[in-house]
Amino acid sequence: MGVLKKFEQRLEGLVNGTFAKVFKSEVQPVEIAGALQRECDNNATIWNRDRTVVPNDFIVELSAPDFERLSPYSGQLGDELAGMVRDYAKQQRYTFMGPIKVNLEKAEDLDTGLYRVRSRTLASSASQQGAAPAAPAGRPGQGAPGGYGYPPAAPAGAPPMPSAPPPGARPGGGYGYPQPAPQRPAAAPASGGRTRYWIEINGTRHQISRATLVMGRSTDADVRIDDPGVSRRHCEIRTGTPSTIQDLGSTNGIVVDGQHTTRATLRDGSRIVVGSTTIIYRQAEG
Repeated sequence: MGVLKKFEQRLEGLVNGTFAKVFKSEVQPVEIAGALQRECDNNATIWNRDRTVVPNDFIVELSAPDFERLSPYSGQLGDELAGMVRDYAKQQRYTFMGPIKVNLEKAEDLDTGLYRVRSRTLASSASQQGAAPAAPAGRPGQGAPGGYGYPPAAPAGAPPMPSAPPPGARPGGGYGYPQPAPQRPAAAPASGGRTRYWIEINGTRHQISRATLVMGRSTDADVRIDDPGVSRRHCEIRTGTPSTIQDLGSTNGIVVDGQHTTRATLRDGSRIVVGSTTIIYRQAEG
């Protein structure tokens, strides 16, 4: 069962009585959960072959109306979201430098239904020995490495980390700035000098050799997904500049990079959730 599905099931026990009105908000908890997964992926830092560190301290900024609805229950919701991040990290073999925290904040510049996520890698007191101090909470982009939008300071003995970001980018990315792509093993070279497309499902790679790729539970689909939450012809990927994904009238819809949608543009590394199955879209110049 996928991490997001487990998260939704845990929430079912909380959606009763007065707590139920929280979910009338335009922002749904599962959308925030998907955004936190993406934040981990986008800010993963590989220290060695056995350790990839991801942020552990998150701030979810909400519009004033959404914040007013959710803030009375922020403790419960924050704990559930932190548990989801912990489960996802275990699945992806990510590690943390300190305890996981998820806090909600109000952002006056956001309209109802919109949100954004900021994160930082905040070391525990034991891990901070010999490391530079982290930026103060709530002040993104300021202070030493370890602040919101910055990569963590490496512990003693770890391989050196890049000392400066590319021109025009803030170190480590952040809301409104280019996000650094997670370091990944280099793909095998291919001949022809053209763009290659593929998807990854549960560690299995499926090449996209045609202009379109249909995914679903039917044996007639180009890629069959054995998941009761997936429709027979669930969605279709169209490769190109840019590549896109289109829902084909499925029962449960699609989530792309944490957003429920019927159609979306895909980038290298986009996360697609259908039913309880997560699909990673990949493309590379070959």
